Amino acid sequence: MVNKRGLADRFEIDSAATSREEIGNGPHYGTVSKLREVGIRVIPHRARQMTRADYEHFDYLIGMDSYNISNMTRLAGGDPDGKIYALLGFAGMSRSIADPWYTDNFDETYDDLCVGLKAFMKHLEPELL
Repeated sequence: MVNKRGLADRFEIDSAATSREEIGNGPHYGTVSKLREVGIRVIPHRARQMTRADYEHFDYLIGMDSYNISNMTRLAGGDPDGKIYALLGFAGMSRSIADPWYTDNFDETYDDLCVGLKAFMKHLEPELL
């Protein structure tokens, strides 16, 4: 979405785990398969854990579910600057992103992410104009 809008030079996007189970692992094969299916390039990436420095560095820290939000807040030592958000909250929803770890449904997860990310981009429009 950022690239298609010609905004890549205005963003720094990263991914970090909120727990330690997957540290060092690459993307799940189901994720890779879905991204390839929809024409999104898979970049080399290994899971790393979020740090307090991430909180200081980034303007937005976005979690997929309440477990992520809780862990992110703990890892950051709180959220005094109001930087931690649930992705679907930008779309006015209080539910979590469908987790393919439990559902094995990468299509549903992708759809949820698209809804949340489109709403997030709309939220950012005033900053980007």
